[in-house]
Amino acid sequence: MTTFTKQISFEIPPVLRGLTFDGQKGLFIHRVTGKKVDLSLPSPEEFASIEEASVAWKKLLDAYTAERKVFPSVMEIAGMDLQYGLGTNYDEAFRAEGVSLLPTLPPSISRADVVRDKIALVTGGAQGFGEGMVRSLVEHGAFVYIADMNADGARKLSDELNWEACITVSKPITVNVTDETSVEAMMNQVAEETGGLDLFVSNAGVLRAGSVKVMDLKDFQFVTNVDYTGFFICTKFASRLMALQNIPSASYFTDIIAISSKSGLEGSNKNGAYAGAKFGTIGLTQSFALELVEDNIKVNAICPGNFLDGPLWSDPKRGLFVQYLEAGKVPGAKSVADVRRFYESKVPMNRGCRTEDVMKALLYIVEQTYETGQAVPVTGGQVMLN
Repeated sequence: MTTFTKQISFEIPPVLRGLTFDGQKGLFIHRVTGKKVDLSLPSPEEFASIEEASVAWKKLLDAYTAERKVFPSVMEIAGMDLQYGLGTNYDEAFRAEGVSLLPTLPPSISRADVVRDKIALVTGGAQGFGEGMVRSLVEHGAFVYIADMNADGARKLSDELNWEACITVSKPITVNVTDETSVEAMMNQVAEETGGLDLFVSNAGVLRAGSVKVMDLKDFQFVTNVDYTGFFICTKFASRLMALQNIPSASYFTDIIAISSKSGLEGSNKNGAYAGAKFGTIGLTQSFALELVEDNIKVNAICPGNFLDGPLWSDPKRGLFVQYLEAGKVPGAKSVADVRRFYESKVPMNRGCRTEDVMKALLYIVEQTYETGQAVPVTGGQVMLN
């Protein structure tokens, strides 16, 4: 039995979202104030059973939708000063003016639609590879939280995407994935603004290349804290939210996807901190998958090859081409162009990985409900499973 805690105001929204599950997704649930209430739900006692509360709430919601053929615009938890607007998108829930679709929605059978109207969050989403995934998810119809330490970059990207769509399709969130307080605050914001998550993409990552003989411990720990520990912290809080969504139906599948690397599948010369963290991420992926399957949370990793055209590699000051040239990782290389040609030559398909390559793997993972704990390589044949 799962019970409410002192964080009950953040635990109620994902349970309410789970009540609206249509077989593929739930509605958006947004905390509002001062609205006319359509459906009042009884407040649970302190530390009450969430399962029992969801059963009672489900009966009342089902009776309302059966009579009116639409969801209530606003629900409240009686006596707790908690009101929630419902909607099929963020703006409908924010305005709390009515839900445009009937309660029973036909499930999608097209991979192109597997994230449509779902709620996603991408860490490290303001630039580079993360930005590419954010843009692609929005193009596929998802609402996306852009989570990044780069607050200005996340806000600028979100404003652009919302302006282009003429509705709210994204929201920026400032977060430090190595700080539990920051990540918990992010998840509490998600709970209040949208009621929960369908897809969490742990993409935030850093890299410091160098020989083990000379690398400073602070550089090693910096990479490990972001790339490995950050995935643990994010999964800790994301999984709590997702598990609450699953309670009303026990059939609400959600996804946590770690963006690992081909360096998580094989060692990387003079790049031990990064490779070690990415190997560790796959170990966490498998372990979390075994535990969280009871909550219908699938945990998988994607292992991209080198994203040669992104800032991680191509930044003229701190990019990997520059770092690897200075570290002497490529024998005989005299220039950044030499380093690039060296890495392109390692790929049977003769090019670096692109955002669209990884997105195909991501959409497959979301669509495939009969797989968890996997590390999916997207390397152009450079790394093959054995």
